[in-house]
Amino acid sequence: MLREKKIFKNSKDEKLVAFLEFPLGKRPHNFAIFAHCFTCNKNFQAVRNISLALTQEGFGVLSFDFTGLGESEGDFADTNFTSNVDDLIAAADFLTSNYQAATLLIGHSLGGAAAIFAASKIDSIQALVTIGAPADPAHIQHLLKDKKEDIETTGKARVNIGGRDCMVKKQFLDDLKDQSLSKILKQLRKSILIAHSPQDKIVDIENAASLYEAAHHPKSFVSLDGADHLLGNKKDSQYLGSLIASWSRRYLDYGAEDVPNAEHQAIAVLGNGSEKFLTQVRMGSHFLLADEPESVGGNNAGPTPYDLLSASLATCKAMTLQM
Repeated sequence: MLREKKIFKNSKDEKLVAFLEFPLGKRPHNFAIFAHCFTCNKNFQAVRNISLALTQEGFGVLSFDFTGLGESEGDFADTNFTSNVDDLIAAADFLTSNYQAATLLIGHSLGGAAAIFAASKIDSIQALVTIGAPADPAHIQHLLKDKKEDIETTGKARVNIGGRDCMVKKQFLDDLKDQSLSKILKQLRKSILIAHSPQDKIVDIENAASLYEAAHHPKSFVSLDGADHLLGNKKDSQYLGSLIASWSRRYLDYGAEDVPNAEHQAIAVLGNGSEKFLTQVRMGSHFLLADEPESVGGNNAGPTPYDLLSASLATCKAMTLQM
């Protein structure tokens, strides 16, 4: 995939920093927006793996840091659930103004709850995916239970969520009380995929049942059996990314296939950061991943250059014999 850093502004004129990822060698047939989990950011491993799977299937994917997180401006302590929804709407406006309107919205954990609200406000969104999302935004309060009394009495408290220290103010808790996901879902008429792990210890699987019951058809559920809440095992996020791309094809218009003109041209683009050796390869109208094994620092996400060379010689010989 090709990754570009982008900057757009939220409703308070603060800069939000994003990655916009494109499929290799062709124009995206649809654009997706990814809403990360509470206190996470756009560099989260699960976000990268799902984005990679989607770009391989021709999507453009925008992932960004919510206000006050990662590289984005603003104070996280001054944000709340409503501001997260507003950030998603700002992201959608950015894509509409500069590329094309987003049609797919993906949200992880509290980002999934925010995605449901945002989908009801963004007309272009046709398909929605939630990952380990709570059925009630106020569910996040149980993560703050040790500090809830301090927040209520003093107006704020420093808490540790997912290993990250952050300041939470009373207005955050007050805002959560005013949100109703079931009411939104009962009015929403957009395709939805609900992904959840039965072993999720942060957001219980019963939340997925509540979301599914409230939603209208077409609705789908997939069990991420064995996965933790943060999709820490890369195989879980890789699987989910491929599944989302396949599921979306039923509900989104992929248009006419954009086939590259250079039939025998091969292009390789190296990944970024922790992807290290991961390389996306385009050969004419065909795409694949190349990588190195974990023993030498790779992620073993695809064949090595030696494997590819051996495969080319083997297939050439087999086809020649057939001829």
